[in-house]
Amino acid sequence: MDFDVVLEKQEEGGYTAYVPALPGCISEGDTRAEAMNNIKEAISIYVEETRKTNYDFW
Repeated sequence: MDFDVVLEKQEEGGYTAYVPALPGCISEGDTRAEAMNNIKEAISIYVEETRKTNYDFW
């Protein structure tokens, strides 16, 4: 599955990443690469947990 990720640079430093299609799926990192790695993990967990509850988010 592919999801669009929004990556925002924060004034205080670091980056925030979130997935508009997955409410509440958000992560952060000190670098762009770290934020992207973290959001990939967050997406995986989000999808796994929603499958366990049979929640259809599409």
